[in-house]
Amino acid sequence: MNNNRILYIGNNLSKKTKYQTTMTLLSFLLESEGYAIVKSSSKTNKLIRLIDMCFAVFKNRNKVAYILIDTYSTTNFYFALVTSQLARIFNVKYIPILHGGNLPKRLSSSPKLAKTIFKNSYKNVAPSNYLKLAFENKNFKTEFIPNIISLKDYKYINRTTIQPKLLWVRSFKNLYNPTLAIEVLLELKKEYPNAVLCMIGPFLDESHQNTLELIKEYNLESSVELTGVLTKEDWHKKSKEYDIFINTTNFDNTPISVIEAMALGLTIVSTNVGGMPHLIDDKVDGLLVEKENVSAMTNAIIDVVKGKYPTLSKKAREKAETFDWEVIKYKWFKILK
Repeated sequence: MNNNRILYIGNNLSKKTKYQTTMTLLSFLLESEGYAIVKSSSKTNKLIRLIDMCFAVFKNRNKVAYILIDTYSTTNFYFALVTSQLARIFNVKYIPILHGGNLPKRLSSSPKLAKTIFKNSYKNVAPSNYLKLAFENKNFKTEFIPNIISLKDYKYINRTTIQPKLLWVRSFKNLYNPTLAIEVLLELKKEYPNAVLCMIGPFLDESHQNTLELIKEYNLESSVELTGVLTKEDWHKKSKEYDIFINTTNFDNTPISVIEAMALGLTIVSTNVGGMPHLIDDKVDGLLVEKENVSAMTNAIIDVVKGKYPTLSKKAREKAETFDWEVIKYKWFKILK
């Protein structure tokens, strides 16, 4: 067995979706440090993907020191359940990497299954103190290793004059409440008729169609751009045209898109849900507002445009620097020693 050889179970669909996942970035960075990473799975069909993941565990059972398992609260929770128990059968150390602001709810709704996964793991890794606390409250020992960025890829732009130009980067899912962005834009236009919004991300459920219908109903076609999925490089380039990053979600962990926006110099206005208060220090490096509250988010944006909080962007960049791989990698080395 090679102590530097790792099997990584998760969403390996980046080449097909153009959407960089945590798995893609972490695998690349670990490989750059001398680790050999086997990834599974790139299958799009969920049943075939699960079978492929199970086969990868079986095939590599005597070849890897650890199995990393991206763990979410929905369907992929069961992927983590099955592959982790296979790892136990073959006596391979496995490490769930916790994602998704709704995982604490899963701990309560599926306590026996959760215990089966997280009590028997070698380590549980949480990318936010929000999830770390939630898991420790259920007596699951959990290590905090933040989400990572490679800071050299993020050029900070000091926006001296803030315009009502809004950027939204997320999957179109009801969970992330994209229609709130349209409602906010409509309200914002009462004071700033030139306000615009760009929404970047894949269309995953009916929230995309609902968003389109709202745009049409409010006659906002000329003020809203929906790009679909963009590569990381392309959305970073696009972000130069905007000043304020809005995060409208109803549940959250510590989304990498928000950390990226902080690194790029956008001012953050987000709903105060899940792990967001662990990521954003309100009125210091971003603004937090009540979820589903159109007027609260609109007023926060107006405050930013009027210059009420001139140092938010600079402070956000300083915090983003703490997520750089060169800072975080030693935490991974300690676990994978």
